[in-house]
Amino acid sequence: MPEISTLTSMRSRAPGQEVITEFLREQALVPERSPFARLLGRSPLSFTSRPWYIGAEGEIAVGRELAGLPTGWTVFHAVPIGTLGSDIDHLVVGPGGVFTLNTKHHLGKKIWVGRRAIMVNGRKVPYLRNADYEANRVHKLLSERMSLPPQVHPVLAIVAPKQITIREEPDRVTVLNSRALRTWLEKRPVVLPAAEVAAVTALLDDPEMWPAGSARRENLAPEFARVDSEVRSARSRRKLWAGAGIVGIGAAAMGGLPVALELFSGVVLSLMP
Repeated sequence: MPEISTLTSMRSRAPGQEVITEFLREQALVPERSPFARLLGRSPLSFTSRPWYIGAEGEIAVGRELAGLPTGWTVFHAVPIGTLGSDIDHLVVGPGGVFTLNTKHHLGKKIWVGRRAIMVNGRKVPYLRNADYEANRVHKLLSERMSLPPQVHPVLAIVAPKQITIREEPDRVTVLNSRALRTWLEKRPVVLPAAEVAAVTALLDDPEMWPAGSARRENLAPEFARVDSEVRSARSRRKLWAGAGIVGIGAAAMGGLPVALELFSGVVLSLMP
C-alpha cells in the first residue's frame, strides 16, 4: 500500500507531485512486459503515460536546480491553483521577488521566442499565455490577503532544449534554460525586505490558501522511482543492442561470422536479469 502523509504545509509538496500522480494512474493501465520484451529493452511506458513521465522528469530536474538556492529563498512545488487538478509547477519567494515557474521538458528541441509567441520545433505553443495566467492567479490570491501585495513575475523554464533563440523578449514572461534558473534568480535585484518575504512565504505556505491544498496525499516518490529505474534500464539495454548490431554487421561484412556470433552471445548474457 502507498504511504499516506498529511500535508502540514505547502513546502512539504514534492517536485512534480501532481504530474507523477497522473503518470502513475496512466501507467497502472499498461500491461506488464514479457521477459523477452524486457531482454530486448522495450520501454515500460505506453503512448499515453510517456508524456506524463517526461513532464515529471522536467519538474524534478528543475526542483533539483532550485534546491541550491541560498538561505532567504523559499520554493514551493506543484501548487494547486484550480479545481480540476491544475497546478503551478514551482513558486519561488525571496529577496528578488515572487516568481511562478512553468516547466517545459523539450529534450533536444529548438525553441524560438518572440514578443508574443513561442514555437517548439516550428510549432506555436500557448506557453506565454499560460505562464502569465498563473502569475495573475497568485497575485489575485495575495491581493485578497495583503493590502499591498508584491508583483508576481512569470518564468518559463525550458529543460534540456537543443537551442533557445530569443528573437524578441516577451512583454512579461522570462524564458530561459532551466540550468540558468538558479543563477538568474540569485542575480535579481533586492525588491522585498526580509519582513515582507517572511509574510508572503507564510501566506503561500498555508494549505488553506490553495484549492484542495490541505488534502491528504499519497507518497508516490518510491513508486515513481521504481518505474523510472525500469525506463532507464530499458534505455540502456536498447543502446547495448544497437551497439551489438553495429559490431555484428561489421564483423559479418569482414567474414568474421563466428566472431559476430560470439559478440552477440556476450551481449545477450550481459542483458540477462
